[in-house]
Amino acid sequence: MKSEGSGRVLVVDDDNDVLYTARLVLRGLFEKVDTLDRPGLIPDYLKTCKYDVIVLDMNYTRGNTSGKEGLEWLEKILSIDPTACVLTTTAYGEINLAVQAIKKGAVDFIIKPWNREQLVTSVNNVLSQRHDERNVSKIKGSHARSSNQENNKYPEIISRAPVMAQIIETIKTVAVTDANILILGENGTGKELAAWALHSESLRKQNSFVHVDLGSIPETLFEAELFGHVRGAFTDAKEDRAGRFEVASGGTLFLDEIGNLSMPLQAKILTAIQNREIVRIGSNRSVPVNVRLISATNMPLYDMADSFQFRQDLLYRINTVEIIIPPLRERKEDISLLADYYIEIFSAQYGKQGIRLKEETLQKLKEYHWPGNIRELAHAMERAVILCKASTLSPDDFILRTRSAPAQLSDELAITVEDFEKKAISNAMSKHNGNLSKAAEEIGIARSTLYRKIARLGKDGLAV
Repeated sequence: MKSEGSGRVLVVDDDNDVLYTARLVLRGLFEKVDTLDRPGLIPDYLKTCKYDVIVLDMNYTRGNTSGKEGLEWLEKILSIDPTACVLTTTAYGEINLAVQAIKKGAVDFIIKPWNREQLVTSVNNVLSQRHDERNVSKIKGSHARSSNQENNKYPEIISRAPVMAQIIETIKTVAVTDANILILGENGTGKELAAWALHSESLRKQNSFVHVDLGSIPETLFEAELFGHVRGAFTDAKEDRAGRFEVASGGTLFLDEIGNLSMPLQAKILTAIQNREIVRIGSNRSVPVNVRLISATNMPLYDMADSFQFRQDLLYRINTVEIIIPPLRERKEDISLLADYYIEIFSAQYGKQGIRLKEETLQKLKEYHWPGNIRELAHAMERAVILCKASTLSPDDFILRTRSAPAQLSDELAITVEDFEKKAISNAMSKHNGNLSKAAEEIGIARSTLYRKIARLGKDGLAV
């Protein structure tokens, strides 16, 4: 809530008793309070003052209760100032009229006859909402400028491999839609670059691209980071703060490392995606959000869903279209292209010119399996450019890891997917006393799916 003494309020009503009461109640609480008994003067008042809240009655002609006059003045106010926050006042029998007003752009309504507390609370709520919107707009503007300044870190996708040509074509095709995209691939394959390409080719490209590394956010800070908070919601909440969903509204929200989320956090993300709204910590007011959602992970989400480590309903929500980025070892045609690109980048960065690769060096790079993919290649090229003393890079300038056999798990640690399923089902069924519907909701799958899994695993194998 805004502090007392701030905010400019205009009250428009043909009842002078109402205007007198409004002046009496609001003056002293707000910076400026003006009253009007003739709506025809509204344009003149709006030219001389930028009001934070306009309290607008819906009827002005004696005997006329249709509210048509109020709706017309609401439209005129918004045509003069599209950012105006209009609070309409209506009688008990005019709720449908209030709904019409909100559809036309009013932010809220207050029922007549109102008392002092109702009026002050309603005006303060609108002021608080306007303050939030301005803060979000300021953050979005700052974020958009920051994104534009950082665009150079997102080059075009560099590839001539046939396997990538189809992916690039898919990106161009789906970018112009608002479909939720799931990008899968190993670490270092360029999932973030693909997400940026989807945003930069979309109809939202002029708005924010908000990258959230879910793997780096502590669980205790998750809701504050994603959904925001209001002042006083917790000890360190000194002011209202918009979360990543709000900042990304109108643009693209990129949820990186989504496979790292715990089941409770998956449920919170699912609710925000399904309802297309969030609630800040410490608030009970829902905030609509309009984001284009792109998610990415290097984890096997489908296996995790089968073993109840990832919610099936969330998986279905985030993968309207799925893009799988292949590892570098499957697109070796790109190694020389990428190597030349990074030589140019790092030569300029470290003040070295004319560096090139020997043919045998390129052959060594192509034979390497690149477990860290493009990220590892970039680091290898940077190190080689820094340490090279000649104009050509030889095989000895690259110290690459040797492939080692994967460690074998002991029999005691080799837990199968079926074991995970049994344990998850047993825990859920025990917690809900055998109630299939509640157990299925707990796990995040459909009731019919749970029934089939129980039938397949057999009740003897479940400690229900």
